[in-house]
Amino acid sequence: MFQTFETAGDPTSAPARVAKLREWLASHDLDGFLVPRADEHQGEYVAVRSERLRWLTGFSGSAGVALILKDRAFIFVDGRYQLQVREQVDLGIFAIESLIDNPPAAWIKDNLGKGARLGFDPWLHTVGEVQALKKAAEKNGATLVALDVNPIDEIWADQPEQPMAAVDIHPIEFAGELAKEKLARLAEALSKQGATHCVLTDPSSIAWAFNIRGNDVPHTPLVLGFAILAADGKHLLFIDKRKLPRKVQAYLTQLCDLRAPDALTGDLAKLAKSGAKIALDPALAAEKLRAIIEENGGTVVSEADPARLPRATKNQAELQGARAAHRRDGAAVAKLLCWLDAQKPGTMDEIKLVTQLEEARRTVGEETQMPLRDVSFDTISGAGPNGAIMHYRVSKATNRKLGDGELFLLDSGAQYQDGTTDITRTVAIGQSTDEMRERFTLVLKGMIGISTLRFPVGTRGSEIDAVARMALWKHGLDYAHGTGHGVGSYLAVHEGPQRISRTGTEKFLEGMILSNEPGYYKEGHYGIRIENLILVTAAKPVEGGDLPVHEFETLTLAPIDRRLVRPDLLAHEELVWLNAYHARVLAEIGPMVDGETLKWLEQATAPIS
Repeated sequence: MFQTFETAGDPTSAPARVAKLREWLASHDLDGFLVPRADEHQGEYVAVRSERLRWLTGFSGSAGVALILKDRAFIFVDGRYQLQVREQVDLGIFAIESLIDNPPAAWIKDNLGKGARLGFDPWLHTVGEVQALKKAAEKNGATLVALDVNPIDEIWADQPEQPMAAVDIHPIEFAGELAKEKLARLAEALSKQGATHCVLTDPSSIAWAFNIRGNDVPHTPLVLGFAILAADGKHLLFIDKRKLPRKVQAYLTQLCDLRAPDALTGDLAKLAKSGAKIALDPALAAEKLRAIIEENGGTVVSEADPARLPRATKNQAELQGARAAHRRDGAAVAKLLCWLDAQKPGTMDEIKLVTQLEEARRTVGEETQMPLRDVSFDTISGAGPNGAIMHYRVSKATNRKLGDGELFLLDSGAQYQDGTTDITRTVAIGQSTDEMRERFTLVLKGMIGISTLRFPVGTRGSEIDAVARMALWKHGLDYAHGTGHGVGSYLAVHEGPQRISRTGTEKFLEGMILSNEPGYYKEGHYGIRIENLILVTAAKPVEGGDLPVHEFETLTLAPIDRRLVRPDLLAHEELVWLNAYHARVLAEIGPMVDGETLKWLEQATAPIS
């Protein structure tokens, strides 16, 4: 299995650990400390060693910050984790705050006392975050103190070592472009930005630029390291050579100068002293990097990571791989759903569904000679009320039977060498209620709304997010997460900068892959989410129109539970789309399955009149 079912966090350890942290802070004349869920690369995906927030609090979500003061403690999470955080942290110690409505900077501005000294690890906060925190603290006469050591690392006695997974070369047939060509493009972009160098801090950008993959973090083939790109082509890659097989090391030495990880700060300082103009992405780069450059006389050029947009706009090889990966994945999901339909309610549990799905993916991968490399995230397998926990992670302690009359939410994904997948299906277990069918259909209307949308070139995610919510809004309903995120090519399943959300400001470009996943969650009862991945493509010109337009191509291929659809709530065009989608599912994945699965698939994709 690529995932385990042990309890992710331990809130019972929090009292002793928070007390120990407070002792350390007092001994260093500090009134508080910020503990983000982050590592030196500011990514969503971190090694076990960097799970400091989980170790301290018990909270295992992918986004959050703890603020530990002398006599109070807070944990900031977003809407996805409002239920989860209450189950995972000791509410006798931590008060819960909103990471969106009242983030740490806003809380500090309104509450931190005059003269207070608040510590932070400058490797774990971005340049932009620290600017906001400093401004908030100084407004109250408080001081933000950058620490040379992280106190969690000082008190975490059995903290794991740094990951040392071997690095692989990502083949050209899947990458679609040679690394030397990508690096030349990035060097040219630096020159246009007026920079001599750029620090790549995002492991996804490094993996993409150098055509390498690794296994340093769970479920995402990343290599943890840094790179300094140079406009003159003399690039530096900071990575532990123990990760590099001989063939990979020989390959990389043709592209860059390989440096030890601990050489980064010295090399960056040396460049700064030479007068280099070094680009940092203020939303991604650690504050520590800015400090090293400016303290050594260099100039920081605030520019977005130059690899982000090229990485997000997939080339033809990557798109061909994505389509193949989704056909393969759809066949596996069909096998799982066919098996599930044959089981009696109450006889299977959430963990069994996870293991059964992984086996289906493994089997289809072997049959198609494209092995399953990993799952792309811990599968969300939520029965009944567990489905209402948006980022629920099943464990042996929470494992629940799929009961009669319930909804079951299954959000999963896979990592294949030719593509990354992410799909959610909500299915009926036994007889569903009228309310369940109504709200499922409202969510479906939102998903179809995005799927069929035509939009002007240059449209941003914030401008279309409401399309997915309109049917729900009309019934006084909504969901507390974004509608869609970017997806990588055998990389991170959550990839920026594109997204469909109220805060999605990046313009959509051809070749971008996003998720389309509206939902509805009734706390204590059930959750509904329907998710397909979609691709931004050029649309045929609209007759009589003035603007060039884009549209979406749906990549995901798996049946949507017809038993939960109320046709009377669908407009004619929506019903036409659903029937056409199901016909395509049968045509494309039907040849990949047989026997009982094929019979089931034919029924599951039959037209709704």
